[in-house]
Amino acid sequence: MHQYTAEVAWDRKGQAFTANRYSRAHEWRFDGGAVVPGSSAPQSVPLPYSDASAVDPEEALVAALASCHMLFFLGFAAKKGWLVDNYTDHASATMDKNADGKTAITRIVLRPQILFAGPPPSSEQITHVHHRAHEECYIANSIKAEVVIEPAS
Repeated sequence: MHQYTAEVAWDRKGQAFTANRYSRAHEWRFDGGAVVPGSSAPQSVPLPYSDASAVDPEEALVAALASCHMLFFLGFAAKKGWLVDNYTDHASATMDKNADGKTAITRIVLRPQILFAGPPPSSEQITHVHHRAHEECYIANSIKAEVVIEPAS
C-alpha cells in the first residue's frame, strides 16, 4: 500500500464569502515542492471568481489519466526495445449527467501521438501496448468514466 498526499490551500483574503463573492483561486502543494495554481473552472464559477489561468479539478483529472497512461505506455515500450522520441497527448473530457443523474466526467478521450526513432512498431503492436497501459494505469482503474484511446496513426 502507498499513500499519496497533496495540500490544497485557500484563503478568503477578506472577500464577501457569505455573499458568494469570493475567489476560488487556491494552491495545490505537493511533497516534492511543486506548487500549482488551482481554481474552479470558469464554466462552473464565472469570472472573476475563477482564475482561468489556473488548473481546475476537471483538467487535473484529465491530465492525471493521460499522464498515467503515458508513463505505463513508455515503460512497456522501453521493455519492448521501441525507441520513443516524443509522446504528446491532446486529451479531453466530457462532463454530463451520469447514470445516477449526477453531473460527472462521463468520458475521457486520450489522443496520443507518438514519434518513434527508427521503424515504428505495427499499429496492432501499438494498440496492444495502449490496451495494456490502460489496464495497468492506476488512475484509469480508479474512475468510472468511459476512457477511449484514439492513437494517431
